Amino acid sequence: MTTDLYSPTILLIPGHWLGAWAWDDVLEHLTGLGRRAVPITLPGLDATDPERASRTLGDQAAAIEQAVASETGPVIIVAHSGANAPVSLVLDRLPNLIRRVIWVDSGPVSSGTVFAPGADMEELPLPPFEVLGQQASLEGLGAGVLERFRTRAVPEPGPVLRESVELSSEARFEVPATIICCSLPSSQMMELATAGNPMFADVARLRNLDLLDLPTGHWPMWSRPADLAAVIAEASQSSERSQSS
Repeated sequence: MTTDLYSPTILLIPGHWLGAWAWDDVLEHLTGLGRRAVPITLPGLDATDPERASRTLGDQAAAIEQAVASETGPVIIVAHSGANAPVSLVLDRLPNLIRRVIWVDSGPVSSGTVFAPGADMEELPLPPFEVLGQQASLEGLGAGVLERFRTRAVPEPGPVLRESVELSSEARFEVPATIICCSLPSSQMMELATAGNPMFADVARLRNLDLLDLPTGHWPMWSRPADLAAVIAEASQSSERSQSS
């Protein structure tokens, strides 16, 4: 068999308020490392879409499924932050088509999870940084990066925030997973997972899990893009080795 058979396409899925542009620096480094990566803008996060505020979590999952189906070879999904909801849906529906999922300062959500229960807003704009920084670490982000974040961020659609993530397939726990821990050390995350913390409950159920620490803030694609690309490439290469063995 040829090496190409084992070289997966890496789908880069950004978190809340972000489009494919958020991966620009990481994409450049991955390309330099010889990896094929495709960044995705999820439905609802395209500023030019006149219907974007009505897009749903189901729409986002369907877009990822379409991207997976369009590939003729193996696929690895990289999910940052709030992308964990639609990606968890995709893993539930298509576990046999995903060679590995790489969670970036994130992890799988449990069935029944709702990001913002009872939220009635049409959309959620990017909060002021003094507020956002209390919710997620901004470590490593300079003034220029924050300005770009503010300028290019797209409000998150309300339906995405209110929709429940309904999961049913135990096979999703069999998909090989890598969690890249940035704003929270892996040791602390696993303590929370084994203690049953709702945010990390399904982490403890993953049957093939690798943990990698990349200390920085919640947006490592901007604070440590070269290092993030390197660990994504290494994780994808380990998947190739296991597939070919």
